[in-house]
Amino acid sequence: MYHAVGTPIEGDVRSLYNITYGLFERHMRCLAERNADQLVHLDSRESKGDCLRIALSFDDGYRDNLSVAAPLLVELGIPFTVFVCTGAVAGRKAGLLAPEELRELAGLPGARIGSHSINHVRLTEVDDRRLDEELAGSKAYLEDLLGTGVDLLSYPHGAVDRRVRDAAEEAGYCIGATSRFDINQLERDPLLLCRTDIWADDDIAVFEQKLRGDWDWNRWRTADPGRWPRRLR
Repeated sequence: MYHAVGTPIEGDVRSLYNITYGLFERHMRCLAERNADQLVHLDSRESKGDCLRIALSFDDGYRDNLSVAAPLLVELGIPFTVFVCTGAVAGRKAGLLAPEELRELAGLPGARIGSHSINHVRLTEVDDRRLDEELAGSKAYLEDLLGTGVDLLSYPHGAVDRRVRDAAEEAGYCIGATSRFDINQLERDPLLLCRTDIWADDDIAVFEQKLRGDWDWNRWRTADPGRWPRRLR
């Protein structure tokens, strides 16, 4: 999981989420050297042997995802997903993708668009009515804008519990991406997929460590909603 490539991020006091283009390019060329079967979309469920498969995603929908990152990804043939907050898209928030830019991005080879809610709120902290608005409303906006179905979701701030997961399913999402470090096994709940955060100072050695799962001790910092019981109806 990445965020911005060359765009300063408001509130990023540790400067973790704005990677330079030069380092991002080194990461991507490292990925491109792998077997093509290893590079997949987040919604790929087909088993291709025992090799580790890698899905690339971006959160928040920064404009540089289109202008800076996408040309390199298309050149290298790396599939990717960009999760956007539809409130920022509709409001043309500075530094983030505008509606026409999002349509352009969605039309690129290997690109997919997913929801990151409307307002980037912690979904675990809102009531049921607001939760439905954030999930169903962002999905409907994107489908209307792009003219295609949207069933990919990234939970803002990684905030997800069983109630939020079930609401996402009810809203029509098939994939839900968390911010919990770990490698996903084939039996992992597709609405609670783990992702590994790539930070702005991760050199190639650290990047490859994260790909192997060497940093997945970070998963113990957050509870795993995949282990919680389903709500009783």
